[in-house]
Amino acid sequence: MRFGLVAAAMVALACPAFAEESGHADNAIFHADEIDFKDNPAFPPGAKTAVLLGDASKPGLFIIQVKLPPNYTVPAHMHPSLETVVMLKGSMGLGGGKTVEKTGKLLQAGSTFLVPPMHPHYCWTGDEGATFQVTVNAPFDLIYVNPADDPRKK
Repeated sequence: MRFGLVAAAMVALACPAFAEESGHADNAIFHADEIDFKDNPAFPPGAKTAVLLGDASKPGLFIIQVKLPPNYTVPAHMHPSLETVVMLKGSMGLGGGKTVEKTGKLLQAGSTFLVPPMHPHYCWTGDEGATFQVTVNAPFDLIYVNPADDPRKK
């Protein structure tokens, strides 16, 4: 009982500090049907993203949601920092390495995966597409293993 009270007091004291540190005095609420997804030039055409917090080019916490259409592939790429991904809707395959091989069990909504910094990986969707949320410490970027796969260079 005593431990529970101490833990609750610590959380209560930490919340205002987090709000001030993150620049948000109030809770930030994102209703799924109101998130504004837009085309993102870092992905092959068809993907859409919505930034929930931060700036990918500046140090700090960065949270983004990504929608991939059905039967879509993101070629092998890496990120400069640890990537934490939570599947929100649909399903998606994830593979490690420099060559896309669409094998293995698809990740379903509720699944979470972590990708180490500068670890080559790729993903693909099946017939239903996928929506997932990425949380990282920025700066953050997609660095394609094969520069020719980078849509920003076309």
